[in-house]
Amino acid sequence: MTLIQPNFTNLTQGPRDGFGAGIMVAAKQNPRVVALCSDLDESVRLATFAHNFPNQFVEVGVAEQNLVGVAAGLALGGLKPFAASYAAFNPGRNWDQLRVSVCYSNLPVTIVGGHAGLTVGGDGASHQILEDIALTRVLPNLTVIVPCDAAQAYAATLALVDHSGPAYLRLSRVDTPDLTDGLNFKIGQAQILRPGTDLTIFATGVMVAKALQAAQTLQIHNLQAQVINLHTIKPIDVTAIVRAANQSGVIVTAEEHQIYGGLGSAVAEVVTQNLGHQITQPTVIEMVAVNDCFGESGPADAVMEKYHLTTEAIVAAAEKALRRRAQL
Repeated sequence: MTLIQPNFTNLTQGPRDGFGAGIMVAAKQNPRVVALCSDLDESVRLATFAHNFPNQFVEVGVAEQNLVGVAAGLALGGLKPFAASYAAFNPGRNWDQLRVSVCYSNLPVTIVGGHAGLTVGGDGASHQILEDIALTRVLPNLTVIVPCDAAQAYAATLALVDHSGPAYLRLSRVDTPDLTDGLNFKIGQAQILRPGTDLTIFATGVMVAKALQAAQTLQIHNLQAQVINLHTIKPIDVTAIVRAANQSGVIVTAEEHQIYGGLGSAVAEVVTQNLGHQITQPTVIEMVAVNDCFGESGPADAVMEKYHLTTEAIVAAAEKALRRRAQL
């Protein structure tokens, strides 16, 4: 296990930048790699790709359903498409095409959803998609990946080139701390970023940095929180969740998504399905997520604070979970 010392002050790049760099390398190494976009090449970091690999780039315009249809056709022709747009539109607007044209046929298309979550900030509730993990993880054959930093998005992009089936890659707009250096990335394998025995915080995406900061705060109170980056929501790392439940019986999940259908729900499913079997002790779960409401326009940090996606919220959830566990 390689632990990385987080640098919370290095905010020079975000996951979308890692994707942009990764697909450049992928296209250079593999001429089967193609990128498609819906008139958002700058925002999803495909502008440089389009300039350097014009024969491997398709601009479909503002037509997200067509984006997936064309990607499916290219995959049937033997290519490896990455179809990118804002997550509010992709998969938000083209879920039917993703379901029927890609997942039903089990085609190797990667859907890249940029600007996901509340951190899109000023674009407002219509673009702050908080339902996309729920939408995608229910689809058969579809892998769902949420990188926590630029280096991990880079590593995930390269890993998806060799992935044989459809995938959804969820990317944040904001710059993030360097947490992983891209090390030890494997689809479906959770990443321990900090050891601890009193509880486990499972986090994904931009919430991983906040989970690590929460663990530092909890340590001041002599509580050792394990922090695990669940970058792959599907297939989820059942072994990591079972091990955490057996270790302390206390779990907190943190995600930039609705409280229903996302990371917290996925972890809870694993716990309930394994209680009394692989999990041998009572386990409590507290979830830090958006509580069944839409967002609103505003600076990313302010919106995250208003909707309680903060370090303080994770600390409070951890303390509540520990109290609940003590009462069992």
